[in-house]
Order: sequence, then structure tokens, then C-alpha cells
Amino acid sequence: MTTQNAAIRTPYRTSSSRSRKRSGGGGSWGRRTGLALVQTGLALAERAAPALGARAVVRMCTTVPRATPGRASAVPGGDRRQVNLPGPTPGSIVTETWGEGPAVYLLHGFGGHRRSWHRFVGPLTQAGFRAVTLDVPGHGDSYPGVYGPGRSLLPEAVTALRAAAGYHGPAHAVVAHSMGALAAAVACLDGLPAARLVLIAPMPDHRSALRVFAEAVGAGERIQACMPRALEQLMQMPMSHFDAVNRAAEEDTLPPALVIHDGGDRRVPFGLGARLAAAWPSARLHPTHGLGHNRILHDEGVIATSVDFLMAGSAR
Repeated sequence: MTTQNAAIRTPYRTSSSRSRKRSGGGGSWGRRTGLALVQTGLALAERAAPALGARAVVRMCTTVPRATPGRASAVPGGDRRQVNLPGPTPGSIVTETWGEGPAVYLLHGFGGHRRSWHRFVGPLTQAGFRAVTLDVPGHGDSYPGVYGPGRSLLPEAVTALRAAAGYHGPAHAVVAHSMGALAAAVACLDGLPAARLVLIAPMPDHRSALRVFAEAVGAGERIQACMPRALEQLMQMPMSHFDAVNRAAEEDTLPPALVIHDGGDRRVPFGLGARLAAAWPSARLHPTHGLGHNRILHDEGVIATSVDFLMAGSAR
């Protein structure tokens, strides 16, 4: 996430530049250089000021990466709306809906957007569902959230999902990805009614998310030990509230969940999704292979499995 922000995009005009493009590109060089500089700074903070280093890493991992062109494309015929968010600070999100029938909410992960779900829309509407996508604050076409432009934290995703359901109607199901899957699980644990959940490559708790990011940027043990406190101060909420594993283990009336996770996921290791599946009552783990963290959202088999699971819970 942070290394994407560090990418240097320089036009290739000289012969040496063209050579760099063929061998990996100036952007690749910029990402490596940016990460090296971050790691040097964190090594110094690890020795002299771990609390300061923790605040820096927390800021990095809550900074939304710049959107890059991908395979996601707009689905024609959607009904786009602006939905106001509750709270003392004015804010709103953008939603888009297709079809008629029970509502299935599609919640993207950190750095994603509502178009990430473009391949799900057709199968869902053909199965008789209303597909509802949304952009979390600071993502896609939504306005910045309470933490300011370019920032986004998990509580905002939970709030956005609840606001969308309040506007568009009760959720038959929620399909969510990565950190969005953790937000969906927390929203359900907080009382959001839903008959089914599909959690794709989910983070099981906020501590795991911090650890994965900290290890990716090379933060040391002293910095990592200070990070939970730094994040709690920023959120003004205890991290235990976002521990879906421990909270689910204390419940026995949660909706059935399908956890889909790829064995080769390098962003959210497979074992993390398996932990959530083991703790969630009536959850089923569906492993995939060779799809990674993002490509899994485009796989026809994953989409078909998800829709079949949702139809099994439909009363229509």
C-alpha cells in the first residue's frame, strides 16, 4: 500500500530510460527506493523512538493507496445514489444498485472501490438479487471521511455498510473482500441483520492487519508493540472491538458464512481466513488455488460458489 504511494512515474524519453522500462521500469525502481528509505527510517526509530515509529507506520497503513488502472470497469444500468453518513461530521458515500429482489451488499477492501465487484453484478441480478455496491469514505467516488483526505480506517467501513443498508433496505447478505470482510463481520457482530455472509480473503482482526503491514515495511518488534496503542488513539475505539475471531467465538446466533481464501494469497495469508472460519459459527471454508488476493474477485468459479451459497439462504 505504502510502496504504491512511493511509486515514481517518469516519462521514458532517453535511451537509458527506455532500457529501465524494459528491465522493470522507473516505477519499480521508485518503489524499491521508497521502501528502502522507509525501512532505514524505521530502523532508526526502532532503536531511538519506537512510539514515534509506530505512529508513522499506522499513518502509512491508513493512507489509501492511489487507484491504479485495472480490470474493473463500470457496469451499465446502475442506479447511483449519494448516501449521507451519521455523525457530527458531514459526510457521504456513493452507492450503485442493479436489479430487483433481496439486497446483497458488496463491500470492497482497503484501497478498492465499488467497481471491484463488476463481475458479481450480472450473476447476482440473474439469480434474482439486488446488487448494491458502495465506495467506503476516501475510496472511489465517495467523499473523504472523518480522518481527512487520503485516509481511511476500519470504523468508517462499518459505518458505511450500515448507512447503505439503512438507505437501500435490509441486507439479505453481504459479500465482502479483505479488510472489507472484517468490516462486514464486525457490522454483523454489532447487530446488522443479514441472512448470509460471504467473506473473501478476510482479515480476522485488526491486530493481524497491523502485523501483516508492519512486517511488509520492515517495522521492528518495539515499533510493532506500540502500534496497537497508536491505532486505538487514532480510532478512539479499542482494537478488541474489531477482533472478529474472539467476538464470534462468544456467539452462537450469527448468520452462516462462506469464507473463500486462496492458498497462495501473499497479502492476507490463508491461515488468517482459516482462523476466522474456524471461529465463526456455521462457517464453511472454501480454499482456492492460484488466484491470489485480488484476482479471486474475477474468478467465475468463486462467483458461482458465492451466488449458490446466497441462493441456498434465500426464502424466495
